[in-house]
Amino acid sequence: MNYSAGALGVFACCFAAGLNVTPPRPAPAVAYAWLPAGTYNPKQSLAARFAPPRGCRRVAVAAGSFGSWLRNLPLLPTGTAVHLYNGALKTPQSVHAAVLNIDVGSRDLQQCADAVIRLRGEYLFAQNPAQVHFHLTSGDDIRFSDWYGGRGFRVNGSAVEPAPRPVEKPTHAVFRRYLDQIFTYAGTLSLAREMTARPLAQVQPGDVLVHGGSPGHAVIVLDVAEQPATGRRYVLLAQSYMPAQQIHVLRNTQEPALGTWFAVDGQASRFDTPEWTFGGDELKQF
Repeated sequence: MNYSAGALGVFACCFAAGLNVTPPRPAPAVAYAWLPAGTYNPKQSLAARFAPPRGCRRVAVAAGSFGSWLRNLPLLPTGTAVHLYNGALKTPQSVHAAVLNIDVGSRDLQQCADAVIRLRGEYLFAQNPAQVHFHLTSGDDIRFSDWYGGRGFRVNGSAVEPAPRPVEKPTHAVFRRYLDQIFTYAGTLSLAREMTARPLAQVQPGDVLVHGGSPGHAVIVLDVAEQPATGRRYVLLAQSYMPAQQIHVLRNTQEPALGTWFAVDGQASRFDTPEWTFGGDELKQF
């Protein structure tokens, strides 16, 4: 969800001395911490359901990397519809091929950029909760370790100010509350600013196509396959949208023969997805 940059001030000031609290130790890492323990099924993962295009192979990713984590994301059963945060059906239902097995929340918050933030944040949380941080639209960098350590923030008119909050353990429930506050004051503008550009022809899993603006949009690259003979790359994409909705794998509606894969032309001036057209220079990396 985008928040007006004019309504956010500078958050760079230090917190009051009385708020200096030593953060608790990080919680144990769990690969997909939102899932009930013991319920992850690799047969229902992204990689298991979607094979690369004919004649292609998945690009190599390092074990433990964001790309590897995305490649093994859990999916809901084949044929699952996309629902909005309030339980209503998304319109249209023709642009998705699968739905990620991850909650959307009960508020209209986890929209397009927020879905990217959610996935990146969940990966970092699984590695070490203290690594999690995201920028607000104002540019202020909000660290989860500060937040669960008792140093929150509040928006007061045109200013973002430090605000004390309870010291908590970095559990997943606490992390989700932190993310909801980030979703409220971050969006495509902040996401585009905190990432760096990558040439479209060099796309990697975990990259993001993002147009910062009001409106703007963002889709995340879940996986990449390559044709060895030509070096041509193909991508699997996922998005949320407005209103907030379940994160879903996109279907290639312009080239149905490719199914869920989108061919990458590194020289193209545009990149078409079912509900947004990005510029060829709008690929970013964390």
